[in-house]
Amino acid sequence: MSPEPDVLPGRHGADLLRARQVAAPVRRFIAGESEPDPAQWQAIGESLMQGDAPMDALVDWMSEAGLAQTMPLYNRVLEQGIDAIRDAPEPLRRFFVQVEATPDWLGAQLLVEGARVCCLSGLTGMRVLRDLGLLAGYQASAINRTLVLTGALEKGAQRRIAETSKWWIDCTRPGGMARGAVGYRGTLHVRLVHALVRRRVSRMAEWDASYFGLPVNQGDMHATYLAFSVIFLIGQRLLGVPLSKDERRAVLHLWRYIAWLMGVDERWLHAEENAATRALYHNLLSQAPADASSRQLGAALIDEPLQRHYPNLALLRGRLNRAIHLSIARTFIDAEGRRALGLPDGILPWYPLLTAPPRYLLQRLLRCLPGGRQWLIERGARQQQAYLMTLFGDSHPRLVSLMQVSGTDSSTARSRV
Repeated sequence: MSPEPDVLPGRHGADLLRARQVAAPVRRFIAGESEPDPAQWQAIGESLMQGDAPMDALVDWMSEAGLAQTMPLYNRVLEQGIDAIRDAPEPLRRFFVQVEATPDWLGAQLLVEGARVCCLSGLTGMRVLRDLGLLAGYQASAINRTLVLTGALEKGAQRRIAETSKWWIDCTRPGGMARGAVGYRGTLHVRLVHALVRRRVSRMAEWDASYFGLPVNQGDMHATYLAFSVIFLIGQRLLGVPLSKDERRAVLHLWRYIAWLMGVDERWLHAEENAATRALYHNLLSQAPADASSRQLGAALIDEPLQRHYPNLALLRGRLNRAIHLSIARTFIDAEGRRALGLPDGILPWYPLLTAPPRYLLQRLLRCLPGGRQWLIERGARQQQAYLMTLFGDSHPRLVSLMQVSGTDSSTARSRV
Protein backbone atom coordinates (compact mmCIF):
# COMPACT_ATOMS: atom_id res chain seq x y z
CA MET A 1 0.00 0.00 0.00
CA SER A 2 2.99 2.34 0.19
CA PRO A 3 6.47 2.80 -1.29
CA GLU A 4 9.59 1.64 0.47
CA PRO A 5 9.99 3.56 3.78
CA ASP A 6 13.41 4.99 2.86
CA VAL A 7 12.15 6.46 -0.43
CA LEU A 8 10.05 9.61 -0.20
CA PRO A 9 7.23 10.14 -2.70
CA GLY A 10 8.11 12.14 -5.80
CA ARG A 11 5.43 14.71 -5.03
CA HIS A 12 7.26 15.84 -1.87
CA GLY A 13 8.68 19.26 -2.69
CA ALA A 14 8.19 18.61 -6.40
CA ASP A 15 8.30 22.33 -7.24
CA LEU A 16 9.66 24.32 -4.31
CA LEU A 17 9.80 27.61 -6.20
CA ARG A 18 6.10 27.50 -7.02
CA ALA A 19 5.23 26.10 -3.60
CA ARG A 20 6.88 29.09 -1.92
CA GLN A 21 4.79 31.43 -4.06
CA VAL A 22 1.58 29.60 -3.12
CA ALA A 23 2.52 29.58 0.57
CA ALA A 24 3.63 33.23 0.69
CA PRO A 25 0.34 34.55 2.17
CA VAL A 26 0.68 32.11 5.07
CA ARG A 27 4.33 32.97 5.69
CA ARG A 28 3.40 36.58 6.40
CA PHE A 29 1.60 35.45 9.56
CA ILE A 30 4.56 33.51 11.03
CA ALA A 31 6.61 35.07 13.81
CA GLY A 32 10.26 34.01 13.82
CA GLU A 33 11.89 31.29 11.73
CA SER A 34 9.63 29.93 9.00
CA GLU A 35 11.69 27.36 7.08
CA PRO A 36 11.67 23.65 8.00
CA ASP A 37 14.91 22.08 9.18
CA PRO A 38 16.11 18.82 7.55
CA ALA A 39 14.47 16.61 10.19
CA GLN A 40 11.12 18.38 9.81
CA TRP A 41 11.31 18.17 6.02
CA GLN A 42 12.07 14.46 6.18
CA ALA A 43 9.17 13.90 8.57
CA ILE A 44 6.74 15.68 6.25
CA GLY A 45 7.85 13.50 3.35
CA GLU A 46 7.42 10.36 5.45
CA SER A 47 3.94 11.48 6.51
CA LEU A 48 2.84 11.18 2.88
CA MET A 49 3.37 7.42 3.17
CA GLN A 50 1.55 6.99 6.49
CA GLY A 51 -2.14 6.28 6.94
CA ASP A 52 -4.33 5.90 10.02
CA ALA A 53 -3.17 2.62 11.55
CA PRO A 54 -6.00 2.12 14.12
CA MET A 55 -8.77 2.80 11.60
CA ASP A 56 -7.00 0.92 8.80
CA ALA A 57 -6.85 -2.15 11.04
CA LEU A 58 -10.53 -1.80 11.90
CA VAL A 59 -11.50 -1.46 8.23
CA ASP A 60 -9.50 -4.57 7.36
CA TRP A 61 -11.57 -6.49 9.92
CA MET A 62 -14.86 -4.88 8.84
CA SER A 63 -14.19 -5.72 5.19
CA GLU A 64 -13.23 -9.31 5.96
CA ALA A 65 -16.23 -9.84 8.23
CA GLY A 66 -18.55 -8.11 5.75
CA LEU A 67 -19.53 -4.42 5.78
CA ALA A 68 -23.22 -5.34 5.75
CA GLN A 69 -22.78 -6.94 9.18
CA THR A 70 -20.15 -4.64 10.70
CA MET A 71 -21.41 -1.20 9.62
CA PRO A 72 -24.55 -1.37 11.81
CA LEU A 73 -22.33 -2.26 14.78
CA TYR A 74 -20.01 0.67 14.03
CA ASN A 75 -22.93 3.10 13.77
CA ARG A 76 -24.47 1.83 16.98
CA VAL A 77 -21.23 2.38 18.87
CA LEU A 78 -21.03 5.91 17.47
CA GLU A 79 -24.38 6.72 19.06
CA GLN A 80 -24.28 4.68 22.26
CA GLY A 81 -20.62 4.00 23.03
CA ILE A 82 -18.67 0.74 23.02
CA ASP A 83 -20.02 -0.38 26.40
CA ALA A 84 -23.53 -0.55 24.90
CA ILE A 85 -22.46 -3.52 22.74
CA ARG A 86 -22.39 -6.67 24.83
CA ASP A 87 -19.60 -9.00 23.69
CA ALA A 88 -18.42 -6.49 21.08
CA PRO A 89 -15.91 -7.96 18.61
CA GLU A 90 -12.37 -7.33 19.80
CA PRO A 91 -11.25 -5.20 16.79
CA LEU A 92 -14.24 -2.91 17.31
CA ARG A 93 -13.66 -2.68 21.06
CA ARG A 94 -9.93 -2.03 20.63
CA PHE A 95 -10.58 0.90 18.30
CA PHE A 96 -13.32 2.57 20.33
CA VAL A 97 -11.60 2.13 23.68
CA GLN A 98 -8.81 4.23 22.20
CA VAL A 99 -11.22 6.80 20.71
CA GLU A 100 -13.33 7.15 23.85
CA ALA A 101 -10.25 7.61 26.06
CA THR A 102 -10.03 11.32 25.33
CA PRO A 103 -6.54 12.90 25.30
CA ASP A 104 -5.18 14.42 28.51
CA TRP A 105 -4.96 17.88 26.94
CA LEU A 106 -8.66 18.08 26.06
CA GLY A 107 -10.58 20.89 27.80
CA ALA A 108 -14.38 20.77 27.71
CA GLN A 109 -14.78 24.50 28.23
CA LEU A 110 -12.33 25.29 25.43
CA LEU A 111 -14.36 23.08 23.09
CA VAL A 112 -17.50 25.05 23.90
CA GLU A 113 -15.73 28.38 23.47
CA GLY A 114 -14.15 27.26 20.19
CA ALA A 115 -17.60 26.39 18.85
CA ARG A 116 -18.97 29.76 19.97
CA VAL A 117 -16.14 31.58 18.19
CA CYS A 118 -16.87 29.62 15.00
CA CYS A 119 -20.49 30.78 15.27
CA LEU A 120 -19.26 34.33 15.85
CA SER A 121 -17.66 34.29 12.40
CA GLY A 122 -21.08 33.92 10.77
CA LEU A 123 -21.26 33.86 7.00
CA THR A 124 -17.73 35.28 6.81
CA GLY A 125 -16.35 32.07 8.27
CA MET A 126 -18.12 29.92 5.69
CA ARG A 127 -16.80 32.08 2.86
CA VAL A 128 -13.24 31.92 4.18
CA LEU A 129 -13.30 28.12 4.32
CA ARG A 130 -14.71 27.87 0.82
CA ASP A 131 -12.47 30.40 -0.91
CA LEU A 132 -9.19 30.43 1.03
CA GLY A 133 -9.32 26.82 2.19
CA LEU A 134 -11.02 24.74 -0.49
CA LEU A 135 -10.54 26.75 -3.69
CA ALA A 136 -6.95 27.76 -2.94
CA GLY A 137 -6.30 24.19 -1.79
CA TYR A 138 -7.15 22.84 -5.24
CA GLN A 139 -3.70 24.04 -6.33
CA ALA A 140 -2.32 20.99 -4.47
CA SER A 141 -2.72 18.54 -7.33
CA ALA A 142 -1.56 15.45 -5.44
CA ILE A 143 -4.48 15.78 -3.01
CA ASN A 144 -6.82 16.14 -5.99
CA ARG A 145 -5.69 12.80 -7.39
CA THR A 146 -7.84 10.85 -4.92
CA LEU A 147 -10.90 12.88 -5.93
CA VAL A 148 -10.24 12.03 -9.57
CA LEU A 149 -9.86 8.29 -8.99
CA THR A 150 -12.89 7.96 -6.70
CA GLY A 151 -15.18 9.79 -9.12
CA ALA A 152 -15.79 12.63 -6.66
CA LEU A 153 -15.44 15.11 -9.52
CA GLU A 154 -18.63 13.72 -11.00
CA LYS A 155 -20.56 14.42 -7.80
CA GLY A 156 -20.29 18.12 -8.48
CA ALA A 157 -18.91 21.09 -6.57
CA GLN A 158 -22.26 22.14 -5.16
CA ARG A 159 -22.85 18.78 -3.47
CA ARG A 160 -19.30 18.64 -2.06
CA ILE A 161 -19.64 22.13 -0.62
CA ALA A 162 -23.03 21.29 0.92
CA GLU A 163 -21.87 18.08 2.58
CA THR A 164 -18.64 19.59 3.91
CA SER A 165 -20.52 22.63 5.24
CA LYS A 166 -23.03 20.36 6.98
CA TRP A 167 -20.21 18.47 8.72
CA TRP A 168 -18.43 21.71 9.70
CA ILE A 169 -21.60 23.16 11.21
CA ASP A 170 -22.32 19.93 13.06
CA CYS A 171 -18.81 20.04 14.56
CA THR A 172 -18.90 23.71 15.49
CA ARG A 173 -22.18 23.90 17.41
CA PRO A 174 -21.67 23.99 21.21
CA GLY A 175 -21.81 20.34 22.33
CA GLY A 176 -21.43 19.07 18.78
CA MET A 177 -18.25 17.16 19.59
CA ALA A 178 -19.55 15.50 22.76
CA ARG A 179 -19.50 11.72 22.60
CA GLY A 180 -22.45 10.54 20.52
CA ALA A 181 -23.32 14.06 19.30
CA VAL A 182 -23.87 14.75 15.62
CA GLY A 183 -20.43 16.33 15.01
CA TYR A 184 -18.68 13.51 16.85
CA ARG A 185 -20.54 10.88 14.81
CA GLY A 186 -19.94 12.74 11.56
CA THR A 187 -16.21 13.06 12.21
CA LEU A 188 -15.80 9.34 12.91
CA HIS A 189 -17.90 8.55 9.86
CA VAL A 190 -15.55 10.67 7.73
CA ARG A 191 -12.59 8.86 9.30
CA LEU A 192 -14.09 5.53 8.28
CA VAL A 193 -14.73 6.74 4.73
CA HIS A 194 -11.13 7.96 4.50
CA ALA A 195 -9.87 4.50 5.44
CA LEU A 196 -12.17 2.82 2.92
CA VAL A 197 -10.95 5.19 0.22
CA ARG A 198 -7.33 4.61 1.24
CA ARG A 199 -7.85 0.85 1.00
CA ARG A 200 -9.59 1.06 -2.38
CA VAL A 201 -7.49 3.67 -4.18
CA SER A 202 -4.12 2.29 -3.06
CA ARG A 203 -4.99 -0.93 -4.90
CA MET A 204 -5.86 0.80 -8.18
CA ALA A 205 -3.47 0.39 -11.08
CA GLU A 206 -3.82 4.12 -11.77
CA TRP A 207 -2.42 5.03 -8.35
CA ASP A 208 1.32 5.73 -8.57
CA ALA A 209 2.52 5.15 -5.01
CA SER A 210 6.10 6.11 -5.87
CA TYR A 211 4.89 9.63 -6.68
CA PHE A 212 1.76 10.12 -4.56
CA GLY A 213 2.61 8.04 -1.49
CA LEU A 214 -0.51 6.74 0.25
CA PRO A 215 -4.03 8.01 -0.50
CA VAL A 216 -5.52 10.18 2.28
CA ASN A 217 -2.22 10.14 4.13
CA GLN A 218 -1.14 11.86 7.33
CA GLY A 219 0.40 14.78 5.47
CA ASP A 220 -2.77 15.53 3.51
CA MET A 221 -5.02 15.07 6.56
CA HIS A 222 -2.70 17.45 8.41
CA ALA A 223 -3.12 20.03 5.63
CA THR A 224 -6.91 19.70 5.77
CA TYR A 225 -7.00 20.14 9.54
CA LEU A 226 -4.83 23.26 9.29
CA ALA A 227 -7.08 24.70 6.59
CA PHE A 228 -10.06 24.42 8.94
CA SER A 229 -8.12 26.04 11.78
CA VAL A 230 -5.21 28.24 10.65
CA ILE A 231 -6.66 29.38 7.30
CA PHE A 232 -9.97 30.02 9.05
CA LEU A 233 -8.25 32.33 11.55
CA ILE A 234 -6.19 34.12 8.90
CA GLY A 235 -9.31 34.70 6.85
CA GLN A 236 -11.13 36.28 9.77
CA ARG A 237 -8.37 38.87 10.04
CA LEU A 238 -8.51 39.61 6.31
CA LEU A 239 -12.28 40.09 6.36
CA GLY A 240 -12.47 42.22 9.48
CA VAL A 241 -13.63 39.81 12.21
CA PRO A 242 -11.46 40.66 15.26
CA LEU A 243 -10.62 37.62 17.37
CA SER A 244 -8.71 37.81 20.63
CA LYS A 245 -5.77 35.55 21.47
CA ASP A 246 -8.02 33.47 23.74
CA GLU A 247 -10.67 33.16 21.04
CA ARG A 248 -8.12 31.99 18.50
CA ARG A 249 -6.70 29.52 21.02
CA ALA A 250 -10.19 28.08 21.56
CA VAL A 251 -10.70 27.55 17.82
CA LEU A 252 -7.33 25.81 17.56
CA HIS A 253 -8.23 23.60 20.52
CA LEU A 254 -11.56 22.59 18.97
CA TRP A 255 -9.93 21.62 15.69
CA ARG A 256 -7.07 19.90 17.45
CA TYR A 257 -9.64 17.54 18.97
CA ILE A 258 -11.58 17.14 15.73
CA ALA A 259 -8.33 16.25 13.95
CA TRP A 260 -7.42 13.82 16.75
CA LEU A 261 -10.76 12.06 16.29
CA MET A 262 -10.22 12.14 12.53
CA GLY A 263 -7.05 10.09 12.91
CA VAL A 264 -4.34 12.76 12.59
CA ASP A 265 -1.33 11.63 14.58
CA GLU A 266 -0.53 13.50 17.81
CA ARG A 267 2.79 14.75 16.41
CA TRP A 268 0.90 16.80 13.80
CA LEU A 269 -1.52 18.46 16.25
CA HIS A 270 -0.84 21.98 17.51
CA ALA A 271 -1.88 23.88 20.61
CA GLU A 272 -0.23 27.20 19.72
CA GLU A 273 -1.18 29.40 16.76
CA ASN A 274 2.28 30.34 15.53
CA ALA A 275 3.41 26.71 15.58
CA ALA A 276 0.29 25.70 13.65
CA THR A 277 0.82 28.46 11.09
CA ARG A 278 4.46 27.44 10.62
CA ALA A 279 3.37 23.80 10.19
CA LEU A 280 0.89 24.82 7.49
CA TYR A 281 3.64 26.71 5.67
CA HIS A 282 5.90 23.65 5.82
CA ASN A 283 3.12 21.43 4.54
CA LEU A 284 2.39 23.76 1.62
CA LEU A 285 6.05 23.66 0.60
CA SER A 286 5.71 19.89 0.25
CA GLN A 287 2.63 19.98 -1.97
CA ALA A 288 2.84 19.25 -5.70
CA PRO A 289 1.96 22.11 -8.08
CA ALA A 290 -1.37 22.59 -9.85
CA ASP A 291 -2.31 20.45 -12.85
CA ALA A 292 -5.36 19.85 -15.05
CA SER A 293 -7.39 18.60 -12.08
CA SER A 294 -6.84 21.94 -10.33
CA ARG A 295 -8.46 23.76 -13.22
CA GLN A 296 -11.30 21.25 -13.43
CA LEU A 297 -12.08 21.53 -9.72
CA GLY A 298 -11.56 25.28 -9.61
CA ALA A 299 -13.76 26.02 -12.62
CA ALA A 300 -16.57 23.95 -11.12
CA LEU A 301 -16.31 25.71 -7.77
CA ILE A 302 -16.38 29.15 -9.40
CA ASP A 303 -19.89 28.53 -10.72
CA GLU A 304 -21.18 26.74 -7.61
CA PRO A 305 -23.04 29.86 -6.31
CA LEU A 306 -25.19 29.77 -9.45
CA GLN A 307 -26.48 26.32 -8.46
CA ARG A 308 -27.71 27.13 -4.96
CA HIS A 309 -31.36 26.89 -3.92
CA TYR A 310 -32.26 30.55 -3.53
CA PRO A 311 -35.92 31.21 -2.58
CA ASN A 312 -36.05 34.32 -4.77
CA LEU A 313 -33.98 36.42 -7.18
CA ALA A 314 -31.90 33.31 -7.88
CA LEU A 315 -30.04 34.66 -10.92
CA LEU A 316 -29.11 37.96 -9.27
CA ARG A 317 -28.09 36.40 -5.96
CA GLY A 318 -26.14 33.64 -7.66
CA ARG A 319 -24.11 36.15 -9.66
CA LEU A 320 -23.54 38.37 -6.65
CA ASN A 321 -22.29 35.47 -4.51
CA ARG A 322 -20.08 34.30 -7.37
CA ALA A 323 -18.49 37.76 -7.54
CA ILE A 324 -18.05 37.89 -3.75
CA HIS A 325 -16.28 34.54 -3.67
CA LEU A 326 -13.97 35.46 -6.54
CA SER A 327 -13.12 38.74 -4.82
CA ILE A 328 -12.22 36.98 -1.56
CA ALA A 329 -10.10 34.42 -3.41
CA ARG A 330 -8.24 37.29 -5.08
CA THR A 331 -6.76 38.28 -1.69
CA PHE A 332 -5.06 34.91 -1.19
CA ILE A 333 -4.34 33.39 -4.61
CA ASP A 334 -1.69 34.94 -6.87
CA ALA A 335 -2.02 35.50 -10.62
CA GLU A 336 -0.41 32.18 -11.56
CA GLY A 337 -2.65 30.33 -9.14
CA ARG A 338 -5.75 32.04 -10.50
CA ARG A 339 -4.80 30.99 -14.02
CA ALA A 340 -4.14 27.43 -12.87
CA LEU A 341 -7.57 27.28 -11.23
CA GLY A 342 -9.36 28.77 -14.21
CA LEU A 343 -10.44 31.95 -12.45
CA PRO A 344 -11.39 34.81 -14.77
CA ASP A 345 -9.04 37.73 -15.40
CA GLY A 346 -9.50 41.19 -13.96
CA ILE A 347 -10.73 40.16 -10.50
CA LEU A 348 -10.45 42.91 -7.89
CA PRO A 349 -10.53 42.39 -4.08
CA TRP A 350 -13.48 44.77 -3.80
CA TYR A 351 -15.45 42.74 -1.26
CA PRO A 352 -12.74 42.60 1.45
CA LEU A 353 -11.81 46.23 0.84
CA LEU A 354 -15.41 47.49 1.11
CA THR A 355 -16.70 45.25 3.91
CA ALA A 356 -13.76 44.50 6.24
CA PRO A 357 -13.48 48.00 7.81
CA PRO A 358 -17.19 48.42 8.66
CA ARG A 359 -17.39 44.79 9.79
CA TYR A 360 -14.45 45.36 12.13
CA LEU A 361 -15.98 48.52 13.58
CA LEU A 362 -19.39 46.89 14.06
CA GLN A 363 -17.87 43.88 15.80
CA ARG A 364 -15.79 46.09 18.10
CA LEU A 365 -18.76 48.30 18.93
CA LEU A 366 -21.17 45.46 19.68
CA ARG A 367 -18.64 43.66 21.85
CA CYS A 368 -18.50 46.75 24.07
CA LEU A 369 -22.25 46.55 24.70
CA PRO A 370 -23.90 44.24 27.26
CA GLY A 371 -24.99 41.08 25.45
CA GLY A 372 -23.42 42.27 22.21
CA ARG A 373 -21.03 39.35 21.78
CA GLN A 374 -23.79 36.85 22.47
CA TRP A 375 -25.98 38.58 19.88
CA LEU A 376 -23.18 38.27 17.32
CA ILE A 377 -22.80 34.56 18.10
CA GLU A 378 -26.51 33.90 17.73
CA ARG A 379 -26.73 35.94 14.54
CA GLY A 380 -23.71 34.12 13.11
CA ALA A 381 -25.23 30.72 13.87
CA ARG A 382 -28.44 31.74 12.09
CA GLN A 383 -26.47 32.94 9.07
CA GLN A 384 -24.56 29.67 8.87
CA GLN A 385 -27.70 27.56 9.07
CA ALA A 386 -29.38 29.72 6.43
CA TYR A 387 -26.34 29.22 4.20
CA LEU A 388 -26.63 25.47 4.67
CA MET A 389 -30.28 25.51 3.69
CA THR A 390 -29.46 27.47 0.56
CA LEU A 391 -26.85 24.87 -0.37
CA PHE A 392 -29.05 21.83 0.18
CA GLY A 393 -32.58 23.00 -0.52
CA ASP A 394 -35.51 21.99 1.66
CA SER A 395 -35.84 18.42 0.36
CA HIS A 396 -32.53 17.00 1.64
CA PRO A 397 -33.36 14.44 4.37
CA ARG A 398 -30.46 15.41 6.65
CA LEU A 399 -31.47 19.05 6.39
CA VAL A 400 -35.08 18.24 7.23
CA SER A 401 -33.83 16.48 10.36
CA LEU A 402 -31.67 19.49 11.24
CA MET A 403 -34.63 21.86 10.89
CA GLN A 404 -36.82 19.63 13.04
CA VAL A 405 -34.24 19.65 15.82
CA SER A 406 -33.61 23.37 15.65
CA GLY A 407 -37.21 24.42 15.14
CA THR A 408 -36.18 26.73 12.29
CA ASP A 409 -38.63 27.70 9.57
CA SER A 410 -36.78 26.97 6.31
CA SER A 411 -38.32 29.67 4.11
CA THR A 412 -37.53 32.34 6.69
CA ALA A 413 -33.94 31.20 7.23
CA ARG A 414 -33.07 30.76 3.56
CA SER A 415 -34.28 34.24 2.71
CA ARG A 416 -31.31 35.61 4.65
CA VAL A 417 -28.62 34.24 2.32
